[in-house]
Amino acid sequence: MSAQTDRYVHDRLPPAAARPQLRYDLPELRIPAQANLVQRLLDDAAARGWAGRPLLRSSAGVLTYAQVREEVDRRARVLVEDLGLAPGNRVLLRGGNSVGMALAWLAVAKAGLVAVATMPLLRARELGDIIDKAQPVAALCDDRLLGELTAACADRPVLRHVLPLHAGGAPGSLEQRAAGRPADFAACPTAADDIALLAFTSGTTGQPKAAVHTHRDVLAACEAWPRHVLRATPEDIVVGSPPLAFTFGLGGLLVFPMWAGASVHFPDAPYTPESLVRTIGEVGATICYTAPTFYRQMAPHARALGVGRLRTCVSAGEGLPDATRQAWKQATGLEMLDGIGATEMFHIFISAAGDDVRRGAVGKAVPGYLARVVDEDGRELPRGTVGRLAVVGPTGCRYLDDARQSQYVQDGWNYPGDAFVQDADGYFFYQARADDMIITAGYNVAGPEVEDALLRHPAVAECGVVGKPDEERGMVVKAYVVPRAGHAPGEALARTLQEHVKASIAPYKYPREIEFVSALPRTETGKLQRFRLRQLAQAATA
Repeated sequence: MSAQTDRYVHDRLPPAAARPQLRYDLPELRIPAQANLVQRLLDDAAARGWAGRPLLRSSAGVLTYAQVREEVDRRARVLVEDLGLAPGNRVLLRGGNSVGMALAWLAVAKAGLVAVATMPLLRARELGDIIDKAQPVAALCDDRLLGELTAACADRPVLRHVLPLHAGGAPGSLEQRAAGRPADFAACPTAADDIALLAFTSGTTGQPKAAVHTHRDVLAACEAWPRHVLRATPEDIVVGSPPLAFTFGLGGLLVFPMWAGASVHFPDAPYTPESLVRTIGEVGATICYTAPTFYRQMAPHARALGVGRLRTCVSAGEGLPDATRQAWKQATGLEMLDGIGATEMFHIFISAAGDDVRRGAVGKAVPGYLARVVDEDGRELPRGTVGRLAVVGPTGCRYLDDARQSQYVQDGWNYPGDAFVQDADGYFFYQARADDMIITAGYNVAGPEVEDALLRHPAVAECGVVGKPDEERGMVVKAYVVPRAGHAPGEALARTLQEHVKASIAPYKYPREIEFVSALPRTETGKLQRFRLRQLAQAATA
């Protein structure tokens, strides 16, 4: 029986016929009908002998599994007793990677609430879109990031409570309210299929999509890639750059280490390539998560400083160029662990590690998942043929109230939107994105969203935004702009437009290159031909 009395998300799931096929073929994937992921991963740690082991590390100190449980319980009491939140209510989380953010996320899930984590770089307009979609009733926010959130919720009364996460223990903060509370909160008896989180992804249109994941999804994901490929141990110390707001970061830097009895180090400030390498050595990290672009930038620092006890380097978030893999291996002697995952699937479903790595390949389907390369009608193609990737397994895509569900899930199979080739031995080789998404340095950027921001500037008459191939970042965002009369094209205008975009939407989405043109390629009906712009960008790169 569901414990979530607020049925907002349940009532907006796709109809049964549009949902993915979920397979639990392996014994470890068969999760009991009643399961709360925090009870399983945190509360039950004592029974595994991990109560005194470290879990969350930072420059301020170390919290053991037992101490984390106490801090989570106190925060869960604040959410339920002070704010009066009910199971199924959505809670927006806003902040960078920190011990405080990890504790807040776990408290939300333990109380049977639905976590809606957001990127710290998002602006008010983007946060407003997420609030409109998710309808959160409370928000837990890093006090340094309250400005944009306050602007976003000014005319959105659904968001009734906004609490700073810590603010140095200031009155009213989650940390201050939790201090002194009893540390004996009983986990909400959620059904395994109750909702644990909404993970937002922008898609190619820039309109946010909310991928729904249950407690069962998260626990099943722990039993797939981490068990069979990563193989972490309680002795591991994990570091990495992906935000907890991404499922790549949430899995790698929180729930997967908890499943293994390992610990995680969170930095005082966002990593740079050099600071991440230094941190690896200083804290004795053994597992690192980041995107290929970061590894490429880290390589010279790793060569100069060394990587200490590091043994596993996980790469995901974008395609891994073989040149980057080899540069990292030459610098460190370590073979990178590549993987492809998706927000819609929660985490990695194709991967390989150690002796199973094949040069140029992402890997094989992770045990528990099936993957194949198919044609436009869903028929499997002969090995060696480029086609669409289709995946099925213990997790799958369920968008919240979104017509795009029918694009991602077809006949029970998930279509992440990637083109692949599979060889005779079952290895998958990434070819390209099958849509217009720009993936730059591990971030997803929707061209139409950047176009919309540019068009809000009075100097822009028309524009088109595409990804331009780039050796360092995989792609860079490039804008082709037709200026309005009276505005002279040139470096000064380009810088003005770049700053305008940074102030309008998340700064990482701004066009690093702007080319001024007299007209854009369009069809007879006026539709922008982005493929022509991509051809121009590729030709310029060549």
